[in-house]
Amino acid sequence: MQFDVLVIGAGSGLTVSAAAADRGLKVAVVEEGPFGGTCLNRGCIPSKMLIHPADLAEMIRTAGKHGLSVTMKLVDYRVLVQWVSRTVDHEAKMIEAGNREHPNITVFKGRGTFVGPKTLRVGNKTITAKKVVIAAGTRPSIVPLPGLEKTPYLTSTEALRLTKQPKTMIVLGGGYIASELAHFFGALGTKVTVVQRNVRLLPREDKAIGEAFTKAFQQRHKVLLQHLVESVSYANKTFTVVVKPTAGGAKKTLRAEQLLVALGRIPNTDILDVAKMGVKTDTRGYVVVNKYMETSVKDIWALGDIAGKYFFKHSANLEAASVAQNVLGKTKKPVDYTAMPHAIFTTPQIAGVGMTEEQLQEKKIPYRVGRYEYKNTGMGLALREDGFVKVLASPQGKILGCHILGPEASTLIHEVLVAMKIKNHVSSITNTVHIHPALSEVVVRAFSSIEE
Repeated sequence: MQFDVLVIGAGSGLTVSAAAADRGLKVAVVEEGPFGGTCLNRGCIPSKMLIHPADLAEMIRTAGKHGLSVTMKLVDYRVLVQWVSRTVDHEAKMIEAGNREHPNITVFKGRGTFVGPKTLRVGNKTITAKKVVIAAGTRPSIVPLPGLEKTPYLTSTEALRLTKQPKTMIVLGGGYIASELAHFFGALGTKVTVVQRNVRLLPREDKAIGEAFTKAFQQRHKVLLQHLVESVSYANKTFTVVVKPTAGGAKKTLRAEQLLVALGRIPNTDILDVAKMGVKTDTRGYVVVNKYMETSVKDIWALGDIAGKYFFKHSANLEAASVAQNVLGKTKKPVDYTAMPHAIFTTPQIAGVGMTEEQLQEKKIPYRVGRYEYKNTGMGLALREDGFVKVLASPQGKILGCHILGPEASTLIHEVLVAMKIKNHVSSITNTVHIHPALSEVVVRAFSSIEE
């Protein structure tokens, strides 16, 4: 079957397929799972729908510091998870139906494997196209731990659909997925133990942020830092995980009802067998692309997680917009990653943009630091929450990075993004009047401190 455009992956890749179909081109969309991609089905959307009630539970648990005596009578966990799953599934079906109804789009459900240049096999069908867009995402990485494969462990995919709340859970990993899910289960009452081989949680964050987050997380959950897993077993509906310190010492035996493995993600390039088309990948397996998201083969593009640039829905959408123009337009549009932000929805919440202090030091880039604590602002005082904003700027005032730990971090970061995108100078923030006593005062005061 011959098409003008072939899009593999029904997440952000649908931006390209829709644009091509609306231009009158014959488009094929290949998707093995539900439409909407990782974000809708097993990522940001269901996780945030679950984390919001967890945040409410955390507020109830800590209400005593405000003089409020509040107790939570019931966590109807099954109802919560079923509502999230039904909502997500409905959205996925609606997206798929919309694609099937488009006269210029043909949907192929199933796993695709390349068998030749711009030729994909899905089941018993062979699809060829003039132009190909690879947007097939990633999947959980499963490290070969002794005994793990013989157990019914969870990845983030299964954890988001778990209909019975476990009383106890072991989480392997210390990145954003592990931290968010540990927060969700722990806030709702599960006793969580996190096992992390690094010296702190969230090691890719600015060191000050990571250290403060780790300290705060340890007050809520059991966290074993600098520990490696030696073995995993499962018997009598109980997981047993033996861990040992990286520096040596006595082993520890952990037991829990559930085991969540959140040790990163890997690209689906091996499943697609992109090498059959001559598409180059890096040492980690991600598709190598240039600033136009072009691969090593003419008229083949890649976007989203599988391209290995950033691993956010908003970055994938940005890439998809450029790819759509590059596939259909006469002039090429590069992807502008300026001020690409991220957020981690835990307690405390985290947001960041730009470089960390460690990255600046490694590259020997001159910088100055500004920092301000939440508790030193009017609203921060009212909230009785710890947290801070850290700003990194050049001696000339160019904003190099901003990192926030505390309530509403994911919202507060946005004025910094605008400043970096438009003028990129600390004065864009410091010369702007901020409402008193709004929480955003912590941002302007952090920026003001950098000029002192």
